[in-house]
Amino acid sequence: MDILILAVVIAVVVLGALGGLVVGSRRKKQLPPPPPAAPDITAPPAEPHVGDEAETPRDEPRRTIEEVDLPGGGAPTAVEEPPVVEELPPVEIEVPEPTAGRLIRLRARLSRSQNALGKGLLTLLSREHLDEDTWEEIEDTLLTADVGVQPTQELVEGLRERVKVLGTRTHEELRGLLREELLKLVGTDMDRTVRTEPEASKPGIVMVVGVNGTGKTTTTGKLARVLVADGRSVVLGAADTFRAAAADQLQTWGERVGAYTVRGPEGGDPASVAFDAVKEGKEMGSDVVLIDTAGRLHTKTGLMDELGKVKRVVEKHAPLDEVLLVLDATTGQNGLVQARVFAEVVDITGIVLTKLDGTAKGGIVVAVQRELGVPVKLVGLGEGADDLAPFEPEAFVDALIGE
Repeated sequence: MDILILAVVIAVVVLGALGGLVVGSRRKKQLPPPPPAAPDITAPPAEPHVGDEAETPRDEPRRTIEEVDLPGGGAPTAVEEPPVVEELPPVEIEVPEPTAGRLIRLRARLSRSQNALGKGLLTLLSREHLDEDTWEEIEDTLLTADVGVQPTQELVEGLRERVKVLGTRTHEELRGLLREELLKLVGTDMDRTVRTEPEASKPGIVMVVGVNGTGKTTTTGKLARVLVADGRSVVLGAADTFRAAAADQLQTWGERVGAYTVRGPEGGDPASVAFDAVKEGKEMGSDVVLIDTAGRLHTKTGLMDELGKVKRVVEKHAPLDEVLLVLDATTGQNGLVQARVFAEVVDITGIVLTKLDGTAKGGIVVAVQRELGVPVKLVGLGEGADDLAPFEPEAFVDALIGE
């Protein structure tokens, strides 16, 4: 019995010892090291420890503060700069050449093209014997220059009488004689002032008419310069709505001298544009309103009726002070046909002859005045902006016969 108890005690002790060894061995066993963490590429580099050798600086570009992402923020927001507004240079207002004596200053240009008439007449009159053949040559010279049949007959008859009375004929005497007779034909007693000062109230209203190709729109622009040079304020009415370039062209002329242009839609009602131009001129207190009308072929009756409508609509505001007919001096007798038709539609008060420097047919001045019974008030003598001049009979005749 005692032996059995002792064996049990020994067995318990042995089992206890074995248990302690197992537990002890478990406590001493080291856990496997954790796997190395992935390097953080965004983390700043570690500070060097004391004793570590400094590495050679890397040649990498440094990021500016704008390129570094702030914590909790997304991409940096770009600051939008205000748009740069390009300032257009101001339109330079031109100062037109004074109109006083402008034709005299342009006399040389006029005489270059007209001398054929004057020199031809002086050469014929200087012949020793003025027989019938010579007088017929004088007539032919005048007719070729578009003086017209009736004025030519009057001039030849006057010259015949004066030469017969004169007797001896020196060059200077013949020149003076011819000058006097030509001045009678051209007329020195006509009122050639462009009427722009109404008696009642401003503005003066001027309507410019004529067929396409005569330089009508350009003449309107040049006339604005003439008026501005004389100290007038001008409003332009672009009533030629059938040609897209006409309104642009007229506005450009106006901008050069500070004149305001009233225009309408392309193909719009010309009478409406003319009406608005006069209304605008009144509101602005302008001195003159110039209305450029459609220059259609004179054979188209409907369009000529439309011109009459423009005139009637404008006169609802105020009566027209001036209706200027623009004629191309190079067209000769065809210009007279145009003049007749326009005179039937509107009451022409004055004539503007363009391209007078490009023709030797200066006699058209006499012929058109006789045809319409109204004076030539302005002449165009070139392509320059200030080449539209008030017509002066003395300067014109002097250019015809030369110095």
